[in-house]
Amino acid sequence: MLSRVAENLYWMARYIERAEDTARLLSVNSHLMLDLPGRLPLGWAPLIEMTGSLEAFNARHTDFEERNVVHFLCADTDNDISIISALASARENLRTTRDVVPREIWEEVNQLYLSVADHAENGVSPRRRDSFLKSVIRGCQALTGLIEGTLSHGSARTFIELGRQLERADMTTRIVDVRSASLLPQNPEELLPFENLQWMSVLKSLTAYQMYRQQVRLRVRGPDVLRFLLQDPNLPRSIACSLETLGHELALLPRQDRPAATVSLVRADVVDADIQALAHSPSKLHLFIDELQIGFAAIHDTLSATYFVNDDSVPRVTQTQSQSQSQSHAGDNDND
Repeated sequence: MLSRVAENLYWMARYIERAEDTARLLSVNSHLMLDLPGRLPLGWAPLIEMTGSLEAFNARHTDFEERNVVHFLCADTDNDISIISALASARENLRTTRDVVPREIWEEVNQLYLSVADHAENGVSPRRRDSFLKSVIRGCQALTGLIEGTLSHGSARTFIELGRQLERADMTTRIVDVRSASLLPQNPEELLPFENLQWMSVLKSLTAYQMYRQQVRLRVRGPDVLRFLLQDPNLPRSIACSLETLGHELALLPRQDRPAATVSLVRADVVDADIQALAHSPSKLHLFIDELQIGFAAIHDTLSATYFVNDDSVPRVTQTQSQSQSQSHAGDNDND
């Protein structure tokens, strides 16, 4: 497979995964805001932090009002990581390489983009938002299922899976980091108001709530949620599972030594992490997730150096490490 084709498919998968995750984040936050008392300072700003777009948002808006945040993340075509921009980039990446995948996949991507483009502006209103976001999530999941059910097991499928899993792991770390900053108490004995409800929202953001209840079988607690989302080997959106899948996919490619070694190192950091210690120290957890995101950047860099040509003629938009920007931690690093 040509390097440029592989790179386009890799990025197409990242953009589709990003659009789905952003839609899920907005949907869960909308429901959570309805469930929580208005006096709790949850708000909409954390969503901007999660997506690493604080600088771009501040350039357009002066406050984190609900409509500003939702429009910015859904329908702002000048925001490179909005749902509409992510789907436009996915469509452009696949347009130039659509002959390597079944025609139905191209038609589904094209149809999903056109549908979102038609409804995005109206979809940000509170009355229509839930329906709009569910349609985005269903569209992305339908596309994932179509790829699973129609694309032959070969290089094209492998590069799509590499992009999806790396983007998925990245989004999981962002959600855990930003949410845990406000949920983990400095004193382990301290109980925060509505903590249980908010940790449930973290799980729901990753479609992991029901699996948590089935597997953990305890009430929703911060340390258990962290362990589940970071280390569970069977949850598709846990970081350990995503990195395990990345390693398996890389084994199918030639010249995989450096990327595979990098994936193994990052996965070992996740699997060996002391979750109890991290759960009792928000600052340690933040530093740990910073290190993971540096690891994800290294994985992307080795993939790019080994397999891609890095052609600038098609969209490649990365997210910056939002937490470092928003909380002024030292040592800011690009995600990838």
